[in-house]
Amino acid sequence: MATSKMLKLPEVLEEIEMSRAAFYRMRARGKAPKLIKLPNGQIRCRRSDLDAWWSKHEMPAV
Repeated sequence: MATSKMLKLPEVLEEIEMSRAAFYRMRARGKAPKLIKLPNGQIRCRRSDLDAWWSKHEMPAV
């Protein structure tokens, strides 16, 4: 089974071009990519979860 790359929160924020505060507001509304809390307390996002989030939020250009 292939494992998905784990991104640090700053990497996710940079990719989606969003501040940490805006991200956590979006997360509180259930609209943010899925995050995982590691046993050491650090937060990660699987690359596959972020890609799925991007796909879900794509809108066709007009």
